[in-house]
Amino acid sequence: MPHSPKDPRTLQLLAHEMRADIIRMLHEAGSGHPGGSLSAIDLLTVLFYNHLERTADNALAKDRHRFILSKGHGVPAVYALFAKLGIIEPAELMTLRKLGSRLQGHPYNVMLPEVEASTGSLGQGLSIAQGMAMAAKIEHTDIRVYALLGDGEFQEGQIWESLLSAPKFGLDNLTVILDFNKGQIDGPTSEVMNIEPVVDKVQSFNWEVQRIDGHDIAAIDKALTNTHARNGKPHFIVADTMKGKGVSFMEHPNEWHGKTPNAEETARALAEIDILIHQAASVLS
Repeated sequence: MPHSPKDPRTLQLLAHEMRADIIRMLHEAGSGHPGGSLSAIDLLTVLFYNHLERTADNALAKDRHRFILSKGHGVPAVYALFAKLGIIEPAELMTLRKLGSRLQGHPYNVMLPEVEASTGSLGQGLSIAQGMAMAAKIEHTDIRVYALLGDGEFQEGQIWESLLSAPKFGLDNLTVILDFNKGQIDGPTSEVMNIEPVVDKVQSFNWEVQRIDGHDIAAIDKALTNTHARNGKPHFIVADTMKGKGVSFMEHPNEWHGKTPNAEETARALAEIDILIHQAASVLS
């Protein structure tokens, strides 16, 4: 059966529902990273449903498109997607970060191979994705490879080695998405180590670059569709996002990078997200 992409309104509803799952699992775990998980969920929802075309049946298929979560601390967003897609049971989300759980605080491929690679040492994920893209080229497959990076991670030297080498090898099957939420654990990225002008820098390395609103579902889908084109250049999407998006008191560059909500804050967050869910559902009705 051919894949049927989901429309932006449906994807927005799904993303908001997963925001609630992220808050619940992080509260249950008592540790983790809400800010960067919430900033990335819109991007990942469009990617998984409409471009990876991920299902429980093809999650380990040899010919699947690949995804590397280079900013491994944002993995609660991926786990929420896995539950929605039927790759894991929803109840398993509540085992996040517990001893023996498959859902560790950073992706652990040994216990959960559907996450493609164990990541979390920032800067390494893009190299892994580049290697997969090179292998796909060598094997003459149509496999596309995607990597999601954080903007704090973008300061790592290994990232720039891949930015330099991927165009050399003509990896137009490789797409990098930068979750540009403007914050990292030590503060705003502009103050810690400014990466702007990021578009000019990446373009100078001979990449195809787009800049979008990383919370605009239609814009995300269009940008990802554009990366299907093949002209010998790798693709880079700068997605301007808001850390903690969807929960007003978490929308801050670094305050909620690695702090989890207590019971009262969890209730407040879920109440705000519930409003977003009802608003998105009303558009579909």
